[in-house]
This record gives sequence, C-alpha cells and structure tokens, in this order.
Amino acid sequence: MSDRTTHFGFQEVPEAEKAGRVRGVFGSVATKYDVMNDAMSFGIHRLWKDAMMDWLAPRPGQHLLDVAGGTGDIAFRFLDRAGRGHATVLDLTAEMLEAGRRRAEAAELQDSLDWVVGDAMALPFEDASFDVYTVSFGIRNVTRPQDALAEAYRVLRPGGRLMVLEFSQVPNDLLRWVYDLYSFHIIPRMGQAIAGDRDSYQYLVESIRRFPDQESFLQMIRDAGFEMAKYRNLSMGIACLHSGWKI
Repeated sequence: MSDRTTHFGFQEVPEAEKAGRVRGVFGSVATKYDVMNDAMSFGIHRLWKDAMMDWLAPRPGQHLLDVAGGTGDIAFRFLDRAGRGHATVLDLTAEMLEAGRRRAEAAELQDSLDWVVGDAMALPFEDASFDVYTVSFGIRNVTRPQDALAEAYRVLRPGGRLMVLEFSQVPNDLLRWVYDLYSFHIIPRMGQAIAGDRDSYQYLVESIRRFPDQESFLQMIRDAGFEMAKYRNLSMGIACLHSGWKI
C-alpha cells in the first residue's frame, strides 16, 4: 500500500483516503448543493458558467463529458447552447448524480444525458470518445489532478477541447483579505444554516486555498499534452477558466 499523502483541505491524509472523504462531503450536501452555490456566490456562479459556455461555444451534435458534473449544471447549459447533442455526467458521488437525474427528468432531457459514477483519474471510457471535456469546481477535489488531466487527454478525440472552471488565487492583497474573511467566517456558517453541514463547507473553502495558482495549473494542462492552452480570470481571479486543445 502506498504511503503517499495528499491534502484534504488543510489536513494531510493518505492518498487512499481522500476519495472517500470527498464522497462523504458531497453525499452530505447533495440535496442542498445548488441552493448553497447560489447563496455562497450571490448567484455569480451562474455568470461564471455562462462565461464558460461563451468561450466553449458548443456546436450541434457534440458529445460532452462533464467530470465531477454532480447535478448536471454544466451539462444542461451545454445542451441548451448546442441545440442538440449528448452529455455524459461523471461524478464520484451517486447522491449528486441522482439529484441531477431528477432535474433531467423534470426538464424532459433524460434521453440526452447519461449519469455515470466514476473516478476522474480512471475514466471508464474508451480512448477518443468525446468532443469536449469539462470540469467545473471539481478538479481541486481530485486526489491527483495531473492524472485527471492525462485521462482527459486520453478520452478526447483529436481536435477535442478541455475546459476547466475552478476557484483560483486572487492577486490583489486587499481583495484577497476580504475574500478570506468572507470565505472562512461566513461560508461555513451558511453551510450550517442552509445544508446543516458546517464541516463540509469548511473543507471546500480550505481546498480552494490549496489549489495551484493560474500559471501553475496552466503548466499542468500543457504537461498533460494539451496545446493552445490559455486562461481567463473571472471576478478578479476568484474563479478562472482554463482551456486547452488536443491537437
């Protein structure tokens, strides 16, 4: 057994334990996840996801793989923009996917979506299976993000597009101070009040601070083989979009 460790928020844990802990976090908050996203970000996460779709520019007939796709927020947006196509939503947490499946049935989109429980570091798909790979606010929860990027490269077809939306590092000292004050003192309390779970949202805040900065993550994307890799900051770096192509 490996004795390698990784971070779980500000804790160091054995690598073998992280996935189970992450599954526990999202299983706990699944039914309130979308409500909490709106509350925590004052609805701004919707604008970030719209910006993601603007840059991605989905085309009719494309097949999307949305990893750590949870309740399907990105997949629904993708299908709406594409007009027609198919989306496969993969997540480690069955409870999150079940919430998404209920949303799809309510929107009568179940025929355009697949829901798969799986690991971003070992995708259960053939090589060159997808036109687009997205991951939104999920890659920081992966035990080895570099392995997830390698898998993204493997399952994309030549000409395929990677896009990652993730919280990032705020370069402005004053804004970072205000952001930290809000993140560490308000968000866990909101998690307790809305989702009945302070600890999960404490972890989520800590995990943001442990994620690589914009340039470091850009290099990770290039190291995975992607070309024409770029990023765009959103809301002064609170979130960031990274893009790359499999040529």
